[in-house]
Amino acid sequence: MGIMERMRLDGKVSFVTGGARGIGKAIAMAIAEAGSHVAIVDVDIEEAKKTAEEITDLTGVTTIAIKTDVTDQADVDYMIDTILDKFGKLDVAFCNAGICMNIPAEEMTVTEFKKVIDINLTGVFLTSQAAAKVMLKAGKGSIINTASMSGHIVNVPQPQCSYNASKAGVIQLTKSMAIEFAKRGVRVNSISPGYIGTELTLNSPSLKPLIAKWNDMAPLGRMGRPDELQAIAVYLAGDTSDFTTGSDFVIDGAFSCF
Repeated sequence: MGIMERMRLDGKVSFVTGGARGIGKAIAMAIAEAGSHVAIVDVDIEEAKKTAEEITDLTGVTTIAIKTDVTDQADVDYMIDTILDKFGKLDVAFCNAGICMNIPAEEMTVTEFKKVIDINLTGVFLTSQAAAKVMLKAGKGSIINTASMSGHIVNVPQPQCSYNASKAGVIQLTKSMAIEFAKRGVRVNSISPGYIGTELTLNSPSLKPLIAKWNDMAPLGRMGRPDELQAIAVYLAGDTSDFTTGSDFVIDGAFSCF
């Protein structure tokens, strides 16, 4: 069997949190195109349903939408139960949901700080833990967490200490879980995107004015596109990455190299 055939995900079952739009939607579309059935997990259930329908229409795989607050244990348990009831198994978990608040450190409230940490880090823990419990019983599976180049560098000029801290935590959480699960067939990796031109970023009143600054600083002179994360997502989801675990893949156009 050639490499392209081995890259296929036919018959696998995956979920993508924050999958209704942006990076999550691009990842969901890619793994569906590779043959995986997909659960689009998001707090915005109407947008998740639209994305699920779009993916099914374009790829023919079975796609469902599940409303889930990744910070709520009961919601996460419901998500897993729904996936198992529908598909009977879980092979791939993309723990992608996240938010960012650009607030100076001295002005950020504890409530604001905790909200970012709860969604970006605790949410990744809860969803990856729930996936792992299923995968460890099966003796196989792949968990991919969305971190960020912000887990490696401090972004400027925007103040985002809580976001940077949460993404650094995701990277270390990923490595820790990878070590714990390594001999039991479950792989855990993370993807660290740089600035990606999602609809939210390009249209955000607070971020749009910063894009010219970021592009001026960027070695490639531009932001990335969501589709430029698709290949690594398919690779990590599939069997050709069986020797890849505990790794963080920085995809930022060399932004964090200086």
